[in-house]
Amino acid sequence: MAAEDLSEARAALSLLRSRLCNSSFYSKPPSNSSDSNYSSVTEACNNSILLLGPRGSGKMAVLELVLQDLLLEYPDMITVIRLSGLLHCDDNGAFKEIARQLCSEYQLLFSKMASFDDNSKFMIAMLRECGLAHKTIVFVLDEFDLFAQGKQRLLYSLLDAMQSVSSQAIVIGISCRLDADQLLEKRVRSRFSHRKLLFLPLCKEDVERLLEDILSLPIDSDLPHDYIIKFNAKLHNMLANERFKKIINTYLDSDSTVKQFVRYLFCAISKMDLKSGLLTVENFEHALSDIQRQPKQEYIKADCSILELYILVCMKRLEVKEQNSYNFNSVMKEYKSIHDSFRTSDYYSRSVCLRAFEHLLQRELICFADNRGHTQSIEFRPAKLLITSHELHHGLKAYRSCPVILQKLMN
Repeated sequence: MAAEDLSEARAALSLLRSRLCNSSFYSKPPSNSSDSNYSSVTEACNNSILLLGPRGSGKMAVLELVLQDLLLEYPDMITVIRLSGLLHCDDNGAFKEIARQLCSEYQLLFSKMASFDDNSKFMIAMLRECGLAHKTIVFVLDEFDLFAQGKQRLLYSLLDAMQSVSSQAIVIGISCRLDADQLLEKRVRSRFSHRKLLFLPLCKEDVERLLEDILSLPIDSDLPHDYIIKFNAKLHNMLANERFKKIINTYLDSDSTVKQFVRYLFCAISKMDLKSGLLTVENFEHALSDIQRQPKQEYIKADCSILELYILVCMKRLEVKEQNSYNFNSVMKEYKSIHDSFRTSDYYSRSVCLRAFEHLLQRELICFADNRGHTQSIEFRPAKLLITSHELHHGLKAYRSCPVILQKLMN
């Protein structure tokens, strides 16, 4: 293949990677969406809103996109204060952090020794001064539900100050709890604007639009026109391919968050063959295999002995029988029971079984149920499996010389 063709493929790959690394690209609203409404800034309206949805559904990405637009359009009218419930759920620490950020923004002297009341009064005074200067303070409260614990003095002070016509502020709460507004006290809830935006996991239409938007090459790029037409035609055919759809659905069944889906796409396009310069279904299939790797399942397939497989199956059978607490001796009884019932040829002495049991402990396929009983012998300490039925079942199926009886026992 000519060096020129290779450079085209590398340029296309670089373009796609840059898109996937830029959250503002795949979080942008559809081109046919209506113009944004920034009346809270332009008309000095005090507002509060909650962005609710599961983790990874794009709440923060969309918010950052909106704030970026606001700061570009009204650079002298916006101040953003960011708090996290993981760090600032204590009211005293939250007010101190607000005071610190306000002092940093407006080049004022910040006092670390200021009391809770001092910081609270300072915040209210700054809200009043910014309102008179037609400036809006945007409070972003990440993990909003954590601020709703305790006496909720921060939330009450913020929302109460916003009732004054001289203040100009917006409070944006972000939470993965859909009932976050129900956690508010009555006095806080009465001052809340009761605006909520719900972010849902990706649906089929969202996935199709996202794939086409991210993976299509723009016609007006510097790449050769013929190459762009060929690349996009191949992509269009692949998106309609039933095998491709099944691969994407398989991935989304395990993780439907936007962030992880974009990471998966990055892995897939990185496998693009530079010689052909085109994406294929195999790229996405191999990326799925890499992302869904099961190290424990692979260890069962490659490194476990037949005896160790017997021990794992015996432990799984004890769990199925709802025997919540068992030890090596219990496993040996189950092992002997299987041998007596099916007259298997794979029967080993107790000492050999104990060594296999210790090897599984070292490989962390099993572990002791608790940290007590260090002085006890290994045979008597309660143990438990660290692999799921799914991992064990597929590990047995992939094992080349796995005894048929073990697969039968698992089924």
